[in-house]
Amino acid sequence: MSKVKCDHCHLEFSDSVMIHDGDHRFCCKGCQGIFHLLQDEGLESFYAKMGDTTLAPPTEQFEASTNFDTPAFAERFITMDKEGLKQVSLVIEGIHCAACVWLNEKALHKLPGVIEAHINYTNNKARITWDGDTLKLSAIIDMIRAIGYNAFPYDATFQEVRANKERKDYYLRMAVATFATMNMMWIAVAQYAGYFTGIAQDVKTILNVAEWFLATPVLFYSGWVFYRGAYYGLRNKAVTMDLLVVTGSSLAYLYSIYITVFEKGEAYFDSVAMIVTFVLFGKFLEVLSRKNAADTLDVMSKHIPSEVSIVEGESVREVNVSEVKVGDVIRIRSGEKAAIDGEVLSGEGSFDESNLTGESEPIFKRVGDLIISGTTSIDAVVNYRASKDFANSTLSHLVNLLENAMSKKPHIEQLANRLSQHFSSTILFLAIATFWIWYFWPHSFDRSLMVGISVIIIACPCALALATPVATLVGLALGAKRGILFKSAAQIETMAKATMVVLDKTGTITQGRPEVVYATIHKGYDVKELYSLVRASKHPISRGVAEYLERSEGMFEQSSLDEVREISARGVVARSNTKMIAGGNALLMDDLGIKIESFSEQSLFYYAIEGELIATFELRDLPKERALESIEALKQFGLRIVMLTGDHESAAMRVAGEVGITEVHAHLIPEQKAEFIAQAHNEGYGVVMAGDGVNDLLALARADIGIAMGSGSDIAIEVSDVVLLNDSLTSLVEAFAISRRTYGLIKQNLGISLLYNSITIPLAMMGYVIPLIAAISMSFSSLLVVSNSMRSRWMYK
Repeated sequence: MSKVKCDHCHLEFSDSVMIHDGDHRFCCKGCQGIFHLLQDEGLESFYAKMGDTTLAPPTEQFEASTNFDTPAFAERFITMDKEGLKQVSLVIEGIHCAACVWLNEKALHKLPGVIEAHINYTNNKARITWDGDTLKLSAIIDMIRAIGYNAFPYDATFQEVRANKERKDYYLRMAVATFATMNMMWIAVAQYAGYFTGIAQDVKTILNVAEWFLATPVLFYSGWVFYRGAYYGLRNKAVTMDLLVVTGSSLAYLYSIYITVFEKGEAYFDSVAMIVTFVLFGKFLEVLSRKNAADTLDVMSKHIPSEVSIVEGESVREVNVSEVKVGDVIRIRSGEKAAIDGEVLSGEGSFDESNLTGESEPIFKRVGDLIISGTTSIDAVVNYRASKDFANSTLSHLVNLLENAMSKKPHIEQLANRLSQHFSSTILFLAIATFWIWYFWPHSFDRSLMVGISVIIIACPCALALATPVATLVGLALGAKRGILFKSAAQIETMAKATMVVLDKTGTITQGRPEVVYATIHKGYDVKELYSLVRASKHPISRGVAEYLERSEGMFEQSSLDEVREISARGVVARSNTKMIAGGNALLMDDLGIKIESFSEQSLFYYAIEGELIATFELRDLPKERALESIEALKQFGLRIVMLTGDHESAAMRVAGEVGITEVHAHLIPEQKAEFIAQAHNEGYGVVMAGDGVNDLLALARADIGIAMGSGSDIAIEVSDVVLLNDSLTSLVEAFAISRRTYGLIKQNLGISLLYNSITIPLAMMGYVIPLIAAISMSFSSLLVVSNSMRSRWMYK
């Protein structure tokens, strides 16, 4: 039986197995889909350029796509939205550029049943929504593989392995480039000296061959990333910096081979190596600036309890959170985090809701009160009835909202890359025009080629490429020395452009823990006994009293106590030398028959001996040291300062007045904080958000820059773009100072680069600069940019 060619891949198969589509024949649905995709997008010229070339089938044996349709896979990786549509997160392997993202998204949207397909270029993660009744996931996987990529379910562990592999690849390429370039510089010293003082041709040829040997791996191994980028850029009709680097280095390399073989003129293998090495380091900074391999949502998942205790009659068993149904009775113990929302059936105690609501004080829960998923039991052992399943819990809702917020996060391109879009194509045009002008002038081909190469080399965007990353790297190092960690190099620029600072109250402006502000001693007592009593409790109020005693009385030994009991949501009691001592709140005093008439907006701790009130301690969360000075310094930057808090208004206004903040929004839930930032974006503000708890996650993700305090929750630290390790507001001021100074240096460096090019390119076009001098000039411009960037280090010493 005769064979026919597939109209997409050009591979030959028996006509009986081909898909007939009018006059066209396809070997599979993937080829058929891509063929029509290219036709619809006006890219049918692809086949003319392809000629008789065949698209080879994948040599790697992929996992059978039908495995993606199994119930086990669906249970673990596929979710359902409110409309009954299926959703999955996949990692697309093989994506190298924005063109790859475009092709995959277009191909997926062409499939019937695909509702939405969004691919994040920073981590190659695709979020796909489709109608399970119309399309199977295996068909989506087949389409991705048909266009030359592969897909697998998103897994944070694998992502980290993949990112480490990519970084290792860059390390090897940079190591080869650095080693070869440094050795070539030794050879270049002899060549440059010989150029000015004279050198025998046979010696020059030997040196050229040695450089040829060293430059080859630099260009074709270390510089492969630029060839790949240039290829994908041309395929999508874009002239990129990669193309300029490849053109200049490749022409210089070929011309140097010609010079070496025919033993005339000067070879420029050292220029080839320097071009590739310098720009490769800038490219590597782009890889380092990507988000952490384990993204925010997976970090949150680590902090969600995987199991809960279900009460069934007299027995208690551990089950997976996904197995909990509405109406199940759950037991939560002291120190455990609630994974499911519900209503208290029995027991009572204090819960820490600060991570969700911003309330600095523990919340007392009794029968009938609601337990919110994500809150932590401090001293309670309660049974409660689940009012939601895990998928619809408050914590899961926060995860979903966070995912949406992350997808809407602004992505500001570096100024150098924006300029390079026009710079690269302009330089190529000028170089080609210069070559032909000189070619038709009374000069030889050698002279024309040399002038054209000089234009490309002297304008090769080393200085332009280094303008941003070197200054940024210096800024990152300065920040690290001061306990300020920028997770992404691009965030320095974004922070420098910010016009609004949004601050959480608890743990950001304040210390995040209660401190004694006033003590009333009703009767003399043994301080050691009280200190021993409060040290026996883990409650924040007790710890605050203990720290107060340590500061005021100094360190001392604890007394021996007997029958120590911590009473849930009340306090702690014990016996000391037959005396009963007790410390706690008004409820505990009432239980002991002690009438309390005092009232305060602050937390009160009472100490009693044998039923008699001995001392009263008033505690509250105080502003951090130098908070007022820090807020004033932020105002000097011209920033709008706003406090957002879940705490009650009176507490928020008191703290705001102490630190000099005039704009306060209190009693906000996490969604309202995120909505405030979204509204600020609509008004044209660049927003920096500083917070420390789970209640700040949505706001941190929605803001242009999210800043976590070092003492904050692990989740907030992972979500944020910047971490202040020393937990002070002075570090926030320094972060703004460093980012603005660094951004100023970036603009200076770009100015130096553009000024250099505006002077040297015309000189090169007029033939006044040979490639040797062009290479030296290029290196000098790069050195000038680097030296200017290093000034920040000296200024901040």
